[in-house]
Amino acid sequence: MLLELTKEGKMWLGALLALLLCSSLEGQENSFTINRIHMVVLPGLEVQNGANLTLQCVVDISTTSQVKPQYQLLFYKDDTLFHNVSTTENAESYFIPQARVYNAGIYKCTVILDNKVKTTPEHYVTVRGVAHPRVTLDKKEAIEGGVVMVNCSVPEEKAPVYFTVKKVELDTRAVKQHKEKTSQHQNFVMLDFTVEEQDRMIYFLCQASIFSGKQVETSTTTRSDLVTVRESFSNPKFYIDPDGVITEGDQLTIKCTIQVTHSAPTFPEIIIQKDKAIVAHSKLKNEASYSVMAMAEHNGNYTCKVETSQISKVSSIVVNVTELFSKPKLESSATHLDQGDSLSLWCSVPGAPEINFAIKKGHENVSQAQNFTTKASKWDSGIYTCVAGIGKVFKFSNAVQITVCEMLSKPRIFHDSTSEVIKGQTIEIRCQSINGTFPISYHLLKASNTLESYTIDSNEPAVFKDNPTEDTEYQCLADNCHSHLEMASEILSVKVIAPVAEVKLSILNKKKVESGKELVLRCFVNEASGPITYKFYKEKEAKPFHEITSNDTQAFWYKTQASVEEEGQYYCTAANRANPAKNIPQSNVLAVRVFLAAWKKGLIGVAVVAVLIAILVLGVKCYFWKKAKAKQMPVEMSRPAAPLLTSNNEKMSGSSTEANRPYGYNEETGNHAMKPVTENKDPLTLDVEYTEVEVNSLEPHKVLKMKGTDTVYSEIRKAKPENGKLP
Repeated sequence: MLLELTKEGKMWLGALLALLLCSSLEGQENSFTINRIHMVVLPGLEVQNGANLTLQCVVDISTTSQVKPQYQLLFYKDDTLFHNVSTTENAESYFIPQARVYNAGIYKCTVILDNKVKTTPEHYVTVRGVAHPRVTLDKKEAIEGGVVMVNCSVPEEKAPVYFTVKKVELDTRAVKQHKEKTSQHQNFVMLDFTVEEQDRMIYFLCQASIFSGKQVETSTTTRSDLVTVRESFSNPKFYIDPDGVITEGDQLTIKCTIQVTHSAPTFPEIIIQKDKAIVAHSKLKNEASYSVMAMAEHNGNYTCKVETSQISKVSSIVVNVTELFSKPKLESSATHLDQGDSLSLWCSVPGAPEINFAIKKGHENVSQAQNFTTKASKWDSGIYTCVAGIGKVFKFSNAVQITVCEMLSKPRIFHDSTSEVIKGQTIEIRCQSINGTFPISYHLLKASNTLESYTIDSNEPAVFKDNPTEDTEYQCLADNCHSHLEMASEILSVKVIAPVAEVKLSILNKKKVESGKELVLRCFVNEASGPITYKFYKEKEAKPFHEITSNDTQAFWYKTQASVEEEGQYYCTAANRANPAKNIPQSNVLAVRVFLAAWKKGLIGVAVVAVLIAILVLGVKCYFWKKAKAKQMPVEMSRPAAPLLTSNNEKMSGSSTEANRPYGYNEETGNHAMKPVTENKDPLTLDVEYTEVEVNSLEPHKVLKMKGTDTVYSEIRKAKPENGKLP
């Protein structure tokens, strides 16, 4: 009992120690490291298509823990994760049963433990070969021209797949057709093959290829079942009637026949050809026939061709026709004749029996004999043949072209004369021979030189174009097949109007013209046809001051005595009927100056000086008169009036100065001027009487001595009473 307790105590003691140890370990931090990770590929990096493939990743981890840590293991193919597992084992595997081309690639493993990561090196795994392809057909019996559908597939592989399919003839092992196609999204293809006419027993071969990285993996070749081919229609056969020797005049029949299979997809067309010409054909019958009266030209090789859209079969035969007589030969004395010459034609058949002849022009008989002779006219031109016949057999000779040339009539030369010919413009000149055989060759002469030539295949006029710049003479020459020399037309004279192109204005003397002298302006052109209208203008004036029409290339304006009024700017215009109204040529602007002659300048100077002197003298006289008058006024006012003189030594009454002067006296003119009274009159009408009084000269000591006597008129004014009565 003590022993049992002792054992039980030991167990509890061990458990207590273990618990204490675990508590102690939990209190400590575990440490680990990834020593190594590597991949093992079984059975190897290169495997055959269909073999099993194993990818094993081995991980070596060290840790302070007594328990293996759990880590994550990742499997990659071409950097793409395809398998993920969490484990505590040292190794994990990924199994690929029956590896295919799409399983080839670059593999690696990655281990993740907490935040530590380690990856194996990359392993390139290659899968050799492609799975064996499968071939199926939609039929095992076909008709010529029909279609066989071939299905080629590799179910174990993934697209894209490149397929090669061949059609093979069983007997010859020859490849009849070859097709290739890439299936991008499916692992099979379906291809149509046409059954040809030469096919009898055929089969198909299929091969698949897949790109694996930089390499191409190819499968073995798979053969399909056999396909039996039946004819759609038989080879064509010829039948000739008559059977044996065929002579010209016999009825010849050539027939081509075939046998058509009832299940043929389409009915064929039968074509009979002689050389390349189709002489008969049929589409809905099993024969075609060609029937004709046998002639030598029916000799030759005949072909019968039977066709559908896909099938074509051919056979040939040679037909020989015995000639009854040779082809006639037509000859002529000449093929080119002038009108009026003799034309002879004759037809012959070498070594022939009696034959009927006829000579034809076109479709019209001109002779029922072997020969034909006539005087040639233009109507005899044409194509002649000879017909020779025996019974129903007629043969045509060679064709002979006869040309009878009619002499040309004198050609006519003309142009549109309704409008004038302007220098530089295009003129159309026409040449025409009304009668004569064409083609006609026309030659245009300009001043005896050939300008241009035309050949016309009709009697229509030949049109020539020219740009004459001066008066020109043209002539036309015409020629044809006639032996006569070429015919010449009349001479056509064409007058060319030259428009005014440039106008100039000049002055015949210097630009400075002396007043009173002649002024002459000259307006001229270089080249122009008359009549020419000249107009002279003074600048800033809308209308011309002189206008003249002349056939001359210059015009003048004269001013016999120029004055200052003629000074200014001048220009002129010139135009003829060839100049458009809106574009009249204008000359240069000419400045003209008019100056006075020397003697006129002197005369004007003298006149000006004289006027100035007169004005000066008049001013001086006015000045002295006003001064004298100013001195007299105070004296007259202070002395008594002097009495009138009754004798030569007596004074007139009145002491004022004015009393001693006659009425109307003007100091400027002295005592010889009389001035009527028109101013300062009394409102009443005055009657004036004059009394003649003789006055002796003044005394010598007062004034200068005066000779003779002076007559003094005394004015006696009478007041005119109102109403004609005196007061």
